[in-house]
Amino acid sequence: MDVTKIVSGGGGIAAERSSVANISRVAERIWTGGDLPSHLGDAAMLADLAAIQDAGITHILDNRIEWSDEAFVEAHAPKIDYFWNGQDDAGQSMPDEWFFDGVDFALEALQDPNAQVLAHCHMGINRGPSMAFAILLATGMEPVEALDAIRSARPIAAISYAHDALDWWHRMTETPASIAKRQRAEVATWHRRSPIDVVRIIRTIRSHEDNGRPLSA
Repeated sequence: MDVTKIVSGGGGIAAERSSVANISRVAERIWTGGDLPSHLGDAAMLADLAAIQDAGITHILDNRIEWSDEAFVEAHAPKIDYFWNGQDDAGQSMPDEWFFDGVDFALEALQDPNAQVLAHCHMGINRGPSMAFAILLATGMEPVEALDAIRSARPIAAISYAHDALDWWHRMTETPASIAKRQRAEVATWHRRSPIDVVRIIRTIRSHEDNGRPLSA
């Protein structure tokens, strides 16, 4: 199915939005994105939730500290498993337990071949994509391959906590020092070569939220 596509480029953000959720599929059964549009009211939230279900998503991993839609999802989509794993998005170092708890939830879900996991935050720029990156690492994907997959699927994803996720994964798996050093360098190089204007993106999204309307081209 089609999902909301938010792309950065040129002089601003162009968005194609209909009654579908703000989510992006980054791997076969792994998604990332933003939250339900509470600023637009229950009808819009229900439409997005229906689209999430239509996409085949069975598990939601909510990475926002500031809010949770667990009660709303339980009331309107009780078959979806919901895990609130909130963290702030303030440029801090993410703790190991945040990645551990989120990835553990995702990997347990993915043991079911019919399961699909959505790791989201508010806008789908940092926390959700960074958690999706950690999940991809845990499923065997190489770091740069995972970053490319996320950015290709979701061009506004900054994945700012990828370094923390990678360090956590190295500690979890006792990665040899030589491999860890190489992978850290590769991730740092990827970020230098793949910059996006996060401030502009956030301002544009917030201006539309403040006006109570979805993004439009």
